[in-house]
Amino acid sequence: MTDTPLRAGRVDRRTAETDVSVALTLDGTGRASIATGVGFLDHMLELLARHALFDLEVKVTGDLHVDQHHTTEDCGIALGQAFAQALGDKRGIRRYADLHLPMDEALTRVAVDISGRPFLVFRTQFAREKIGAFDTELVREWFQAFAMNAGITLHVETLYGDNQHHIAESCYKGLARALRHAVEVDPREGGRVPSTKGSL
Repeated sequence: MTDTPLRAGRVDRRTAETDVSVALTLDGTGRASIATGVGFLDHMLELLARHALFDLEVKVTGDLHVDQHHTTEDCGIALGQAFAQALGDKRGIRRYADLHLPMDEALTRVAVDISGRPFLVFRTQFAREKIGAFDTELVREWFQAFAMNAGITLHVETLYGDNQHHIAESCYKGLARALRHAVEVDPREGGRVPSTKGSL
């Protein structure tokens, strides 16, 4: 019996605006250690790790004296890069996943294709500009940064919902559950890349 290679990625990204460190293990238990300096973002990333069953460590020092934009976006960039690194050549994965994720009165549909062709469709509207101190427009910014750098095609659509926190949470939990399924190794693939082209 051969040991399964560890699917893990680590990214350290430093700019004039942020210093981001991300460590990600795909085949984890949902353990998270998150410190971005943005409380709501910490909460969403903890949910992502727990429901994807990824082990995730994120540490960010950002220019929060300006606003939360750079910290949120750069966190998405680095996590997307770590995700792509952890997947490697994508051999044997299921690749596709989709689901509907309920969060009380909110319902969000998420579909993902680990395609190597980054694209985001984000059809989620927020009725208010803030969730606590967090700018709701940054939810889309994070998803855009993550999808582009992870190299995935990602569709997120909230079908309905009233509570802004629940809407955002349904998006992150939906992504988590979709990624959890899409990165799973399918024994029927026999280690092949799930594409007729032979690569993703």
